[in-house]
Amino acid sequence: MKQPLELITSPSNPLIKALKGLERKKERAESGLFLAEGARIVSEGLARGWQPETVIIAADMAERPQIRDLAGAAAKAGARVVMAPERLMTRITQKDNAQSVVAAFRQRHLTLETLPEPAPPPLYIALYEVRDPGNLGTILRTADCAGVSGVILIGTCCDPYSFEAVRASMGSVFDVPFAQASFDAFNTWRKGVGLSLSAASVNAGMRHDGADFTGGAILLMGNEQAGLPEWAEAACDTLCLIPMRGGADSLNLAQASAIMIYEAWRQRSYA
Repeated sequence: MKQPLELITSPSNPLIKALKGLERKKERAESGLFLAEGARIVSEGLARGWQPETVIIAADMAERPQIRDLAGAAAKAGARVVMAPERLMTRITQKDNAQSVVAAFRQRHLTLETLPEPAPPPLYIALYEVRDPGNLGTILRTADCAGVSGVILIGTCCDPYSFEAVRASMGSVFDVPFAQASFDAFNTWRKGVGLSLSAASVNAGMRHDGADFTGGAILLMGNEQAGLPEWAEAACDTLCLIPMRGGADSLNLAQASAIMIYEAWRQRSYA
């Protein structure tokens, strides 16, 4: 007979406090953990081999077959699996409509050199000092949909393991490899592996669909407010412009990234 799951009911329980603390970057950095919400997304993390530390299940959902299977898989992977009432799930996630499953996973920190070997020709997207976690999560999701080889975070970027970024990624945080680096380290690396560098820029004379992304390529996108500095644009092989007819003078970073990513994918015949 299976051992019944531990039930936690007090908001002062150390586990509840620790999981709630993961809303803060300092706590995430010190613990090396981050939160993922929802049965489908947590199942994806388990299936992709990410290490679960704790899985907490809404007590009124624990007997559903899908949830029982997920709890078993998490326990097999070494997680502590517990139940809690909905009010505590809400406390952890700070959402009125809490998901039935919340999990704390171990973070992964890749370098440029430890990014997985991509299928040729590789296509990366690099984000220079992205500051909005919603944008970052959405770009991870778009990159996942289009089969991008990886995402490179350059300079001082927002935390890809924040609540907002993980939520916006809809599970793609588990699928898309990402690494962080300074611009100089990034530029040295990309030249060493023979990748072209193309940036979306208002200073470009070429339209984005006129650039050639069919070889090994990196698409470079700038900061939400300031775009790319002149010296970063000067390091690029190509600058390209996403056309706009007027009125609004710019696109949201996640939208612009999606346009660039899908143009590159179109040129590769959606392979």
